[in-house]
Amino acid sequence: MKTLGREFYNRDSLIVAQELLGKVLVHEINGQKLSAKIVEAEAYMGITDRAAHSFGGRRTSRVEVMYGGPGFAYVFLVYGMYHCFNIVTREAGNPQAVLIRAAEPIGGLDSIAQNRFKKTYDQLSKSQIKNLTNGPGKLCRALLIDKSLNGEDLCGNKLYVEAGENEKFDIVASKRVGVDYAEEARNYLWRFYIGDNEYVSVK
Repeated sequence: MKTLGREFYNRDSLIVAQELLGKVLVHEINGQKLSAKIVEAEAYMGITDRAAHSFGGRRTSRVEVMYGGPGFAYVFLVYGMYHCFNIVTREAGNPQAVLIRAAEPIGGLDSIAQNRFKKTYDQLSKSQIKNLTNGPGKLCRALLIDKSLNGEDLCGNKLYVEAGENEKFDIVASKRVGVDYAEEARNYLWRFYIGDNEYVSVK
């Protein structure tokens, strides 16, 4: 499958978040190709978005990668234990990003299962299968995405997104998760997910 290029990411986060649905996130590591179809994504609109880390032009070492241009990974830690994987969008100086909240595992299933539950895929219960990658922290653990990949070029051959199968599905728009602090921005319908997919984190 074709790898998405820089031009795909160099657009408004609201567009990129929706168009990432159905695309395939790939991490090549230790001679293996771990992959999962993106089924849920949240747009963060940068300087004007109270829910964004870069709101108001905030510029720290943590968020610096968002100011550098489109098509790079922004990986941060929440609660001191869960990694969250974001894709930087828009041109340099316009710090927008898309959080990948959930995905459907499709490649390297035994490794993904081992990373999450220390079992082979065939040993998993139905509940464990559903919980492999149905949240941003779970997804990162399953695909071995951590802070070492912060700033990784997604147009390279290590961590990247493939075009997918161009399948048809319904896109649902809803409020973003965990941004109750963000005043009016907490009500923006900037979370997008594939309507009937069982790996979506919150319906």
